[in-house]
Amino acid sequence: MRFIEEIVVEEFLPTFRTVLAGELRERGLTQSEVASLLGISQSAVSKYAHGEVEINDEIARDERFVDLVERLANGLTSGELSRVQALVETEVLIRRLERGDLLARLHEAAYPPIAEHDGPIDIHDPEGEFRVTERVRSSVRRGVRTLENTSGFASLIPAVGSNLVEALPDATTIDDVAGVPGRILDIKGRATVPGDPEFGVSEHVASLLLVAMQAGSDARAALNIRYDERVIESLESSGYETVEFDAEADLERAIESAIQTTPNADVLYQTGGFGVEPVCYVLGPDAAAVVSAVRTIC
Repeated sequence: MRFIEEIVVEEFLPTFRTVLAGELRERGLTQSEVASLLGISQSAVSKYAHGEVEINDEIARDERFVDLVERLANGLTSGELSRVQALVETEVLIRRLERGDLLARLHEAAYPPIAEHDGPIDIHDPEGEFRVTERVRSSVRRGVRTLENTSGFASLIPAVGSNLVEALPDATTIDDVAGVPGRILDIKGRATVPGDPEFGVSEHVASLLLVAMQAGSDARAALNIRYDERVIESLESSGYETVEFDAEADLERAIESAIQTTPNADVLYQTGGFGVEPVCYVLGPDAAAVVSAVRTIC
């Protein structure tokens, strides 16, 4: 595991100090004056001046970096810029480069697992897309592991297989929904999961969840399981609200109607039809809540 702060310390700062020290020296400042301005030792300034510190050429060539260094060198030399102002300006650029920009790309190269995320990354934003998507993926991962270790769950997997999914807060397409690639299958009495959760891999359960959300449901997660009268009775006895929909009707309209009839529905189910396997869809605010409901049946 490598943090983006390591990239700042190991790549940005040596490059920044080397280039800035060189610009200050070119403007006639002594090593002692440069050391005082940068808050480093004279020996460090000497190393920077003699090329003894390795720099990152990609950072050094970046136009924004070049512009910042020139502005700081001019301002510090003339006295128009204080050391505190120079620090603030530098911090602003660093934060900018960390948000899906140059430092973020260097971070990705240094820590490849980050490359699995498709969108821009702001590693420091607690509610940023990167953290939210990873939180959802982790939620599904924990839920799936719980199901794998739940005795009796395999018997609830329908013939078409199950999938546990969870959507991002503002999900509009299946690409905004994390689920199991393929399906969770019952193989010799064991729930078998083919891979780690990903976004955009569940078409059926994810689509149903999105329709429910758009119809007004507060649910953000869903799991399909085998239908049985005893399953419904068990869920109802545990306090979960259930509602039936027509298996042979248009699925989107049927789900919309069910949610409009029972806005707080925890379970949507249909009892089958011509060529349609009966199935239940357990809904919840997150994957953990859905799994908790299913565990009351097992």
